[in-house]
Amino acid sequence: MPVKERPAIFRALGRQDPPPDILCNAKTYSLLEVYKHDSWAATAAYGAEDGSRIVCKFNRASPVLILPMGWLGRILARRENWFYRKLADVEGVPEIAEVRGAAGELLPNVSAHVFVEGKPFQHPGEADDQFFDRLTTLVAALHQRDIAYVDLHKKENVIVDLQGRPHLVDFQVSFSLGRRWPANGAIARYLLDALTSIDRYNLNKHIIRGEHGNVSPEELARLLPPPRILRWHRQIAVPLRTLRRAFLVKIGIRSGKGMATSELNPEIAFRTDKPETD
Repeated sequence: MPVKERPAIFRALGRQDPPPDILCNAKTYSLLEVYKHDSWAATAAYGAEDGSRIVCKFNRASPVLILPMGWLGRILARRENWFYRKLADVEGVPEIAEVRGAAGELLPNVSAHVFVEGKPFQHPGEADDQFFDRLTTLVAALHQRDIAYVDLHKKENVIVDLQGRPHLVDFQVSFSLGRRWPANGAIARYLLDALTSIDRYNLNKHIIRGEHGNVSPEELARLLPPPRILRWHRQIAVPLRTLRRAFLVKIGIRSGKGMATSELNPEIAFRTDKPETD
C-alpha cells in the first residue's frame, strides 16, 4: 500500500515548512534542502551566496489539537543551543549559528549550527582505527564536562567529514549537571553516571561492529553486555516503539514493519541517493 505525507498533527510546524530565507551574521541564507520534518522538529540546510552553509532545527511550534506546543519548542531550542555554546571549544562539535527570521525577528524555537560537509556514519566497517580513536576522545571530552550525549546509538547523529573525522550533531536529548541543587545533587549525578555508561556502551558497540562487521544482537550481547539502565530502558521503549510503528503503518504514513525508511520523505540519512549530508 502506498504511503502518504504526514498529516499536520505529526509535523513540528504543522502545515508550514521551514522558511525560504533566514538571517545569520547579517547574511541571507536560503533554503537548500529539508532533511527531515517529524513530530518534534523540522531540520533543514541553508546556504548563502558566498557558499557558507548552516543547518537549522525548527523545533515544535504547531499545537497538538487544541494543546499549544510552542513552549516545548522554545525549551528544546534553548537547551540545545546551550550545549553548543558549552562545547564550543571541543573539536568535533560544530560551531553554533545565531539565526533570525528574514525580517530580523527572533526565532525562539530554532537551534542552528555551521554545516559539516561529509556524510552520516552509517557503516562502522568503513571507519578506521583513527576515526574510532577520535570519536572516543570526543565522547570523553563531553563526559569531562559532566555531559552525557545519550543519542550515540543513532549513527546518523555522527557526521564523518571529508577528512574522515567524527562530528556530533543533535544534542536534543543530551543531559548535563546543573549549577545548583538538586540539578547537581546525588540523584542528578547518579543519572549522569548511568547515561555516560550508555554513551560508552554505544561507542564500544560501534567499535566492535567496525572490527567484526555487522554482528548479530546475540553475539553483540555476549561481547558487550548492556548496562543495567539500558536494559530497563529497552523493557519500556521497545514495546512503545513497536506500537508507534504499527500506528504509523495503520494510518498510512509508513509501510511494512513501520521503519523510518518507508516514509514518503524519510530523514535524509536514510535516503540512498543522498551521499552528502549533515
